[in-house]
Formats: sequence, structure tokens, C-alpha cells
Amino acid sequence: MALALTTIGFDADDTLWQNEQFFAMTQDRFADLLADHADKPDLMARLMQAERRNLSHYGFGIKGFTLSMIETAIEITQGKVPATVIGEILDAGRDMLSHPVELLPGVQDTLEALRPDHKLLLITKGDLLDQMRKVEQSGLREHFDAIEIVSHKTPAEYTEIFRRHGTGADQGLMAGNSMSSDVLPMLEAGGWGVLIPHGLTWALEHAKAPQDHPRFAEIPNLAHLPALVAQCKSVG
Repeated sequence: MALALTTIGFDADDTLWQNEQFFAMTQDRFADLLADHADKPDLMARLMQAERRNLSHYGFGIKGFTLSMIETAIEITQGKVPATVIGEILDAGRDMLSHPVELLPGVQDTLEALRPDHKLLLITKGDLLDQMRKVEQSGLREHFDAIEIVSHKTPAEYTEIFRRHGTGADQGLMAGNSMSSDVLPMLEAGGWGVLIPHGLTWALEHAKAPQDHPRFAEIPNLAHLPALVAQCKSVG
């Protein structure tokens, strides 16, 4: 017997609005500041190492990224980084935290098409204040039945969210640009996982796609989701 698809979850950053491009722009600015001490590939590798180390301490988001840049600057200069450079890094972080939200194409139309027949959830991870700022500025809040900002996206987290706001993860779908955060843990929770690739995706969000999983799909952009949802409902 086919299970009804009742609830659809959406990632936010780089699924509903632009995000990673601002990190890339700030990395370029960071590389310029430290150009006398390291070439860009080496600096970016050191920064990635710092981000990976610091995830368990700072979590996801701009504030943790800014602290990792400062840590990398101290390491790369052997503790001699000028205070003016630290100030520039802090300014760069503040600029990211105040950047206007830029919706991706097709977002409004997709949410309006799906809302009449489904509960819609926004499920994102990162800094609470920054994510709520983006939700408010996006103008999308009214489309969602619930908004969840979590520290990590895990099978247990998805199981609980879709139980609390829907009819269970097995009747839910999660759509996003991250294989490791949006797709794989949702599949493990028993739901559908839909990958919507973005031109820029953080390296730590990459993972191998599942092979021949009946509830995994990849679509080129968000506008294809309503048709896929109709297909999922017929397959079960």
C-alpha cells in the first residue's frame, strides 16, 4: 500500500536563497588580507581545517566561520597578524551578517504550488539569530507551517520534526542542496530525499549519492519539485 506524502521540508541556504556565494566572496577578501603570508590555495586549505576542527565548538554559520578565519590568520602569521587585519576580518563577518537575502529562482511559485495539498516546513541549521533574520527578510514565513533551526541535521532530528509537524518521516520529503545534510539522513529516517544542486556548495556538505534508492531523486532546480512530488505520491 502506498504511503501518502503529506509533509515537505525545505532547506534554506542555497535552496531557497543564496548563501555560499557570500562565503566565497569573503574568502577572496580574506586571501587578499593574508596575501603576504600565504598563497590562496594553502590559505583556503588551512581555513577548511580550522572550520572542520571548530564545528563541534562553534557550530554552523557565519560567526563560527569568522572565528575560524581569525584562528587561521593567527596560525599562518605565527601569531604576528596585525590588529588591523583582525579588524578587517571582523568587518567581513559583520558584512555577511547584514547582507540582503536573495531568493533563488522559482521559490515563490514552487511553495505556492505545493502549499494547498501539503504541510510545508523550513528546516535549516546554523546560527539562530542569523537564520531568523534571513527568514524574516525573505518574505517566505507565511508559506511554512513550521520553522525549525537545528544544530545538526540527523535521522533522529528529521524523525522528530516530521512526527511533531507532520504524519511521520515516512510520509515526508526533504529537499535541499546538501547530500550529507538534506538527503542522506532523511532517507535513513524513512522519508524521501531530494537533491537540488547549487553551483556553490560547501565542501563539508558533499557526500556520495545513494545507489538505486527508491526514495532518492535529483532535480536541476526547485521549479521541478511539484512534478516530482506528484510522482512520489503515485509511487509511494
